[in-house]
Amino acid sequence: MYNYTLLEKFLFMPRRFNLTNLIKELDGKTVLITGASSGIGKELALLFGKARVHLILVARRQEELQRIGAEIEKGNASVSIFPADLRNEKDMGSLLAFLHGLPNGLDIVINNAGLSINRPILKSLGRYHDFTRTMAINYFAPVQLLLSAIPLLAKKNGHIVNVSTINALLHPVPYWAAYQASKGAFDTWLRSAAPELNASGISISTIYLPLVKTPMIAPTAAYLGKPAMSPVHVADLIGNAICRKRKVYKPWWLGLGQLASLFFRTPLEVVVSRLVRKKEVGTDGE
Repeated sequence: MYNYTLLEKFLFMPRRFNLTNLIKELDGKTVLITGASSGIGKELALLFGKARVHLILVARRQEELQRIGAEIEKGNASVSIFPADLRNEKDMGSLLAFLHGLPNGLDIVINNAGLSINRPILKSLGRYHDFTRTMAINYFAPVQLLLSAIPLLAKKNGHIVNVSTINALLHPVPYWAAYQASKGAFDTWLRSAAPELNASGISISTIYLPLVKTPMIAPTAAYLGKPAMSPVHVADLIGNAICRKRKVYKPWWLGLGQLASLFFRTPLEVVVSRLVRKKEVGTDGE
């Protein structure tokens, strides 16, 4: 179904997904999807577009959004295209004004937009902007969006879905400091806010994902040939989380990784440090 290898089928076991239930759940609702022009966001839009739903698709690439929107509107869904860079205050302000002007309110926000950077610290000494731009899109943008959208969601007993990473729950690894810090920051913010939001009638779902086959991983050569989830599979998981109000999704094996991170922290740090030194020596020798 998801064009998986045998190993991927084992690592990313599919869960039962009922499209009919999702269509019923989304009927008549308004859903905001950030990062909707490719990868997970695109597949979500195409999946949700099978329902009678109003989709608000946000991303920087207007042409891609228009192409996706035109395909979706062949069915029962209506689509609002909103080209925006959520790091830009003007773009964010326009989006928030649009949301508050919706005649039928807002039911679901899916925080999917993100930026990934893979770079050693010693090659980042003159690249402070790597850290500001990852924090801008992975942390500050969703916080600003939700602070404005929370009153709208509370009126509709709405739902927030955060597309996160397994790295937020595991021992940090080298070369990903900017990415892991920014994703971890928003994960902590949302978990801290969740009890208050739940008390206001807002459901929270966090989807902790491993590597996913999206354009975002293409620049990282180390990912070539590595097991990765299908974005279609991820879209089904998010649909399932919305139907069942599921609070957390994480791969079945992530619990083992969390235990290892907790109980074997020191040995892990020693092993990782040795691997980094070995890699650096090999790089110097090239």
